[in-house]
Formats: sequence, structure tokens, C-alpha cells
Amino acid sequence: MARRGGGFPGGGNMNNLMKQAQKMQKQMEQAQADLEERDFTATAGGGAVSVVVSGKRELKSIEIDRDVVDPEDVEMLQDLILAAVNEGLKQVDSFSQQSMSRFTGGFGI
Repeated sequence: MARRGGGFPGGGNMNNLMKQAQKMQKQMEQAQADLEERDFTATAGGGAVSVVVSGKRELKSIEIDRDVVDPEDVEMLQDLILAAVNEGLKQVDSFSQQSMSRFTGGFGI
């Protein structure tokens, strides 16, 4: 005769599952808040252009070395700025993925 019980496999119950889910949600919210408080610095052109991007994916500052300001080659400066900003955004995304993988690693998310 099959045993009928109200628990989940492994001896767990719905209350414990809900408590674990709530704890995980709080941890994820804290990780997101920590990310949003961080700043990420990225450079391009060997440091000729440096940017700071917040964890909220907002560009906070740009520093440009005077030696790369060439009125005859504005396109190069534009490319360096784009490269630095994109690298900063990649850093934010990478950090976010690493932080969240602690919670989503087993879920295939």
C-alpha cells in the first residue's frame, strides 16, 4: 500500500519551502541593491579614455587624456569613448550575472 503524506520528497514541507523562497528573495534583493551601489571603471586606448558606470548602468563620468584630443581625428576619440563605455556596461552585466548565479544556478535561468 502506498504511503500518503502531506510532505514533499526528502521530508520537506510547504512551510519550509516558503521560508526558503522568502529568504532567497531577500538575498536576491540585497544582491541587486549592492550592485546598484557599485561603480565600475573601464578604460580604452591604453587608459586614454576612462569611464565610470554605475551598477544602475548609468554613465557617471568620462576622463579623456589630452594627448588623444586631435581635431583631425575625432572619429578615433569617438571610438575610444564607445569602447570604454561598452566595456563598463559589460562589467556591470558580468558582475550582475555572477551575483545572481548564486541564486539561479540550479534553475537554468
